Amino acid sequence: MRNAIQARLDPESRKRLKRLMRVTGWSASDAVREGLRLLSTVRGGKKQKIAGLGKFASGIADLGSSKKHLKGFGK
Repeated sequence: MRNAIQARLDPESRKRLKRLMRVTGWSASDAVREGLRLLSTVRGGKKQKIAGLGKFASGIADLGSSKKHLKGFGK
């Protein structure tokens, strides 16, 4: 793996990076390393899942795809 990366930042991300560098005294590389470190601790290094997926059974096999069962839903 290469030790250097390049990234194209949109104007808002560029402003955030410059502000972070000014406030913390970090280089752009320091900010990227810290961001990666924080991201891995927040997510625990695991892929995010949908809460409750597969935990509940309605007993109706086609509940989410049958128009009959979805009639009036969201009104």
